[in-house]
Amino acid sequence: MQYDILIRGGTVVDGSGLPRYQADVGISDGRIATIGKVEGGAHEVIDAEGQIVAPGFIDGHTHMDAQVFWDPLGTCSCWHGVTSVVMGNCGFSLAPCAEKDKLLVMRNLERAEDISPKAMEAGIKWSWSNFAQYLDAVERLPKGINYSAYVGHSALRTYVMGERAFEDQATSDDLAAMKRELREAMRAGAAGFSTSRASAHQTPDDRPVASRLANWQEVRELVGVMGELGAGVFEIAQEDVPTPDRLHDFLGRMKALALETRVPTTFGVVYFRKMPHIWRAFYELVDDTVAAGGKMLVQGTSRWISTLLSFESTLPFDKAPLWSEMRKLPLAEQEATLRNPAARAQLIQAAREFMTKRHNVVGAEARPPDFDYLFVLDQPLPPYRSVAQIARERQQDALEVMLDLALEKHLRQFFIQPIVNEDQDVVLAMMRHPRSVVTFSDSGAHVSQIMDSSIQTHLLGHWVRDRQALTLEQAVRKLTFELASFWGLKGRGLLRERNYADVVVFDPATIAPQMPTLEYDLPAGARRLKQKALGIKATIVNGEVLLRDNEHTGALPGKLLRGPLAA
Repeated sequence: MQYDILIRGGTVVDGSGLPRYQADVGISDGRIATIGKVEGGAHEVIDAEGQIVAPGFIDGHTHMDAQVFWDPLGTCSCWHGVTSVVMGNCGFSLAPCAEKDKLLVMRNLERAEDISPKAMEAGIKWSWSNFAQYLDAVERLPKGINYSAYVGHSALRTYVMGERAFEDQATSDDLAAMKRELREAMRAGAAGFSTSRASAHQTPDDRPVASRLANWQEVRELVGVMGELGAGVFEIAQEDVPTPDRLHDFLGRMKALALETRVPTTFGVVYFRKMPHIWRAFYELVDDTVAAGGKMLVQGTSRWISTLLSFESTLPFDKAPLWSEMRKLPLAEQEATLRNPAARAQLIQAAREFMTKRHNVVGAEARPPDFDYLFVLDQPLPPYRSVAQIARERQQDALEVMLDLALEKHLRQFFIQPIVNEDQDVVLAMMRHPRSVVTFSDSGAHVSQIMDSSIQTHLLGHWVRDRQALTLEQAVRKLTFELASFWGLKGRGLLRERNYADVVVFDPATIAPQMPTLEYDLPAGARRLKQKALGIKATIVNGEVLLRDNEHTGALPGKLLRGPLAA
């Protein structure tokens, strides 16, 4: 038989969690034709000796709704072995929304997800009003990877209520209209419905995003639409739970909603240093809900969720007096200023005063530094040293040391500022939980603040190879089959004959993220952090090689993955 692609001599880790085995993989007509000892030729043969052959990774938590319009490849996700993503998380989607109202959905996205409004204005050709039309627009786009999309609650509210969505409770007529649109969106192929009740999600003028104005009854009725249809996933960015009573109340409502609607429910869970035990309560919620007959899954990550700071991008002191003016200068002039003893002394004093004040910091925005939890990014994978540790070694002040370290690299040194997940032993415990997957990347969002599109290669390089804390089989399953099963991505996430040929071939001895860079390659020249990976020999999407040695082949084989009601 003549195959389109023959992956020869690799070690198959098929996504199921079962032990690896040696086999060839033959691909024809976009699907896996055979796995085993393959005889016959192929248009392209990939020598996979010494390589792992696995299903393409799936990312269930992205915000690539806008990026898909200007970035056919799906970077940075595609560079880390990802072949399918779910976008529209946390209540943020670009539809439903008519072009005349697009500033409403951009307002929801601009600060909460750090997506440049100038980039959206320049990079998106608006051609839809309702969600079905948005899906059609995405389907027409050239795409490197596969996309599935939620209906976002904030967009749904602004579609029906306009400016009132940021101020008022929904009327019965508003809610009826939202339910009609959600029902039609599900029939057109939406992945489900997402919302946010998190205080970190604010607009540029410090107001809550639209979904946060909704009462719980509104959420219940919208999720109930999916329950009536028997399709779709509910994703939520959780409420703040600062007290035991608030936590108990929220967990009770979540469990009741999952059981009464029978809708699969998912959310991210992270570790907060100041509230170290709350994460366990969410895992207990999931276990209890599943035991009672519901379906629930935790979205986890493989490391800190952290802001990347540098003089090239963002610093904690950017809004401080003196700093705000200095930071407008070209990088070389900033360096010259910091090398002037008198100017440096004034800037240090201004930074110290700024650090003592209370600031409205939300999401991934830079916050005043705790130097014991501010690390120097001098290599792609841990361990890292904190600025405080280096300061103790040098017997110097930590702020002075931070500036010296930056000057040593001519202000091109990155620092990592963890926001959550400070205790990596807890992160490992969460990853090992049977109802947790590694998928909380936020790809497409916070593009000038964080770089978590590399959580897959971090998992394989750090936790599997360097720490040997998870087996390769366990890690691949948490990146593939468990995600595909929960989101109903049939024929993906598992290497089996007749399944779609989404495949990643990688070297387990070298796979790792590369160092991030800051570039101005978004529409309108907006900036973003970028990060590629080492050790990936081939990424195959729907039976075509998208990336060879992580360089684009020119193929764009990605598809829109519509939900089951559209079939």
